[in-house]
Amino acid sequence: MQTISSKDNNIIKHIKKLKEKKYRDEFNEFIIEGIKMLKEALSEKAKIKKIIFSDSFIKNNNIEEFKYIDLSQDEVICVTDSVFKIITEVGTPQGVLAIIEKNEEKNPDTLNDEFLIALDNLQDPGNLGTILRTADSANIKNILVTRGTADCYSAKVVRSTMGAIFRINVIECENLQKSLEILKDKGYNIIVTALDTKDTIYDVNYQKSVIVIGNEANGVSREVQDIANKKVIIPMLGKTESLNASVAAGIIIYEYIRQKVN
Repeated sequence: MQTISSKDNNIIKHIKKLKEKKYRDEFNEFIIEGIKMLKEALSEKAKIKKIIFSDSFIKNNNIEEFKYIDLSQDEVICVTDSVFKIITEVGTPQGVLAIIEKNEEKNPDTLNDEFLIALDNLQDPGNLGTILRTADSANIKNILVTRGTADCYSAKVVRSTMGAIFRINVIECENLQKSLEILKDKGYNIIVTALDTKDTIYDVNYQKSVIVIGNEANGVSREVQDIANKKVIIPMLGKTESLNASVAAGIIIYEYIRQKVN
């Protein structure tokens, strides 16, 4: 196993670059950290490019449990603790990190799922990670996002998905309106959350539908609202006028599940 002790090593420089979205996009890779995430990646047969262990992790843990990792010796690397501190994005790191190749993106015109989610300029990484995790619980496989949406492969989002990132295809749309129009032509109902409607989320059938969740401050963009088949609101009995985006998405996803299992 190769051991790296210099912060100027090319592999270390590459990992540091992957902290920025532009390089994650350029190399089509992202970083995961922690034992659980690595085991999830292995279980889901994610495309693991490199695994990095800290020196102290190897000394203090049973490395035998990772013998089934199907990588060459050059792709499993040990780094000194001081170098690991440079590349980690976790306050209390476990000493395990891996480079993962992103799933191959699909085109909207190839999708044939029963239920899809689209995110229109969602900004909060915590909201995004929660939505991905909730979608995974409903066996939703594809999510469309605008380029203005927070990066699904940032460290914070990846951690909060708890492994869902390996099971969901994230489709980044250059123009969400055009992507939704393609799906609409394929027979999908485009359903947006909005406040200017009396129709509730319980008044629609979610079979062959795309649910659009909007920006935390501004909601779904006007261009997307204009092409929607239906606008819906989540009924509320209290004085609160709107819900957190991830909460709203979760409520709608589970109304879809309720309809599906009944």
